Amino acid sequence: MFIARLDSRALIRVSGPDARPFLHNLVTQNVETLTPGEVRFGALLSAPGRLLFDLFLWGEDEAVVLDVAAVKRDVLMQRLSMYRLRAKVEISADDRPVFACWPSVDDGFLADPRTPSMGGRALGGDHATNADEADWHRHRLAVGVPDTTLDAGDDKAYAIEADFDLLNGIDFAKGCFIGQETTSRMKRRGAIKNRMAPIAFDGPPPSPGAEVLNGDRRAGEVLGGIDGAAMALLRLDRLDGDLTVEGRPVRVRIPDWMPPPATPD
Repeated sequence: MFIARLDSRALIRVSGPDARPFLHNLVTQNVETLTPGEVRFGALLSAPGRLLFDLFLWGEDEAVVLDVAAVKRDVLMQRLSMYRLRAKVEISADDRPVFACWPSVDDGFLADPRTPSMGGRALGGDHATNADEADWHRHRLAVGVPDTTLDAGDDKAYAIEADFDLLNGIDFAKGCFIGQETTSRMKRRGAIKNRMAPIAFDGPPPSPGAEVLNGDRRAGEVLGGIDGAAMALLRLDRLDGDLTVEGRPVRVRIPDWMPPPATPD
């Protein structure tokens, strides 16, 4: 069992009688049915449906705690304050640390809601660590799960391109949320041309933004990565064949939680 403290994550506490309906109307996940001691995964999108913030939503007796990228916490708190209007909510920073464990769920942790292979998460507590955040990201890339702050860039990717629909990050039955129209239309029409997926290669990661080529045709672009592995935004119709990046061969690794791309006609 590995346990790491995730200093790249920070917490926001949303409390008050309107906390759940307030968040429910904003994010992609159902918050009204979130129970104390439960964690769910979701996002806050822009009106056109692009990713702004990924969120883990932790249910507490009198609040919902948001587990977000630390570099975006202040910006998200400002945005939530802007949306608050007359809602009876209080928005404050929560200084407890975030921990992850893998490959299974240790005592004191809740299962990561995205996929069982991700292990578990915990807020606060006295957890003895035996790994660091770099180890955690190696595990994340091995499982094939995108980190939207590291991989997606600001306001670039749609939630479905970042696999939120496959990782339990969107409740399509919950009703309205910001960006719902575009997100639901992409899912309903099956017009999903691009998805984030891991690639494997020998040596150091290619430059962010480097083109993935299928022959002389663009098949995607590299996002964040480490030696031997990276996340890429890929065209699903151009994965059949030999792929290269910066002249090096790369291999697409379709995770077990992702349906295999359809073979082009």
